[in-house]
Amino acid sequence: MIEFSSLDYWVLALFFLLLAATVGVAMWQKERDTADYFLAGRNAGWLVIGSSIFASNIGSEHLVGLSGAGAQTGMAMAHWELQSFIIILLGWLFVPFYWSSKIYTMPEFLEKRYGTASRTFLSVISLVSYVLTKVSVTVYAGGVVLQTVLGIDTLWGFDFFWVAAIGLVVITGLYTVLGGMRAVLWTSVIQTPVLIIGSVVILVTGLEAVGGFAELERINGEKMSLFRPASDPDFPWPGVIFGSLIIGFWYWCTDQYIVQRVLSAKGIAAARRGTILAGYLKLLPVFIFLFPGMIAYALNAKGIIQMDSPDEAFATLVSTLLPAGVKGIVIGGLIAALMSSLASLFNSSATLFTIDFYKRFKPDSSEQHLVKVGRLATLVVVALGVVWIPVMQLVADVLYEYLQLVQSLIAPAVAVVFLLGVFSKRITPTAGFVGLVAGFVLGMMRLVLQIFSDSLPTGGVFHSLLAVNWLYYCIGLFVVVCIIVLAVSLFTKPASEQQLAGITYGSISAEHRAEIRAGISKWDVIHSVVIVGIIAGIYIRFW
Repeated sequence: MIEFSSLDYWVLALFFLLLAATVGVAMWQKERDTADYFLAGRNAGWLVIGSSIFASNIGSEHLVGLSGAGAQTGMAMAHWELQSFIIILLGWLFVPFYWSSKIYTMPEFLEKRYGTASRTFLSVISLVSYVLTKVSVTVYAGGVVLQTVLGIDTLWGFDFFWVAAIGLVVITGLYTVLGGMRAVLWTSVIQTPVLIIGSVVILVTGLEAVGGFAELERINGEKMSLFRPASDPDFPWPGVIFGSLIIGFWYWCTDQYIVQRVLSAKGIAAARRGTILAGYLKLLPVFIFLFPGMIAYALNAKGIIQMDSPDEAFATLVSTLLPAGVKGIVIGGLIAALMSSLASLFNSSATLFTIDFYKRFKPDSSEQHLVKVGRLATLVVVALGVVWIPVMQLVADVLYEYLQLVQSLIAPAVAVVFLLGVFSKRITPTAGFVGLVAGFVLGMMRLVLQIFSDSLPTGGVFHSLLAVNWLYYCIGLFVVVCIIVLAVSLFTKPASEQQLAGITYGSISAEHRAEIRAGISKWDVIHSVVIVGIIAGIYIRFW
């Protein structure tokens, strides 16, 4: 439990006032059409894009889950947080196709490349995934975190978990519905620095308490290494390297949740520079979230703090180390992370439903009507997310493991279809759809086997399949889907040159290439190289 002073409450009040004022300004700039509501009028600059990408990515799983992972496994999870180079790939390689095609959603891009069936299938997968995992899990984790951090069991006779969870959903859903994508982007500009400042304070005070970085390394020992043996049951180094790349590409370059931020850019150059800023910001989680977990482990080992479980690392450091006023900043950062993740999820889900389903069945709907449908869709997503929370509580003990497993099963098929589809004109529409379906079925087969693992006969084929490390399974699934897509392409008809115009590397017009090159400055290149260099330096240092 964290004891608040009056100064902490004033700091939190100031944060929420700034948030309310920002949403008010976003509401004042009324949405004229769907581009305004879902993509902020396609007029966002690099600062808000980069901030929104980072703030959308950071949620309770970082402030609590990643800190807990640092306390338990050290640097093993750092590979997922050192993927700034993949965000840069989004800006340099994929933004020119996504932004120029004037799409609203990633399924819409798949329709242009492969056809209507692929679009529908990806839309269904995305919506179900958002409602049953991302929204619900973020809300659930937010309720648990706020209850743990504030140390309140009941409020007004109700379980404080539900008060915190529903309050978080209502506030976030309200400003997402009223302000649309513009509110999501602008509030990220406030939330990002608050989040970073609070976490940096934890890092600095924690290192001072533990006796410096050298002492931290001494106590954590081998846990400071990024790489584990290939036989490691949880994080074998080949699986971590290649499996994290597959999952990272799916998340950063094809998921509506992230890509929608670059689609709101006022131009290709702004989108690219936004991803470069996000690349810089994405270097921070290892130091401001993972390291505090290792600090908590060291302080616990020295008897300075008492920690019953790794997931208590963040809350314990805040309550033990921080002075009055600073606690308010850190808790503001925590709430900012939760709200930003939820806001992005709500807006992305509404966009997918409105553009990929409603508009297709009612193409004559006015722009104003579609905006209203988007708002209603957000409310439905909010309601479904809350309704699903009791189900999520049943698997709370394995929640983080469950989410990692689901990501590793969804990512391979989507990654293959996008990668091959953009870089090769020969991949056919039929092959794209078959690969998407086959990969999803094979992935869900592993998930079903996981659920019924206790009833499987020992030594059987299914039991052996389950015994494969989840990261190795992810890599194998990626290879299998690649083979399926390439094989089907050999026997089916490719898309016409007209359909492929501008959406594969081999079909970019000379004018489009010139437009892309015109927006590139030497500083874009320099900053991209610097980010890659920093990542390489971190890998060398913690090899």
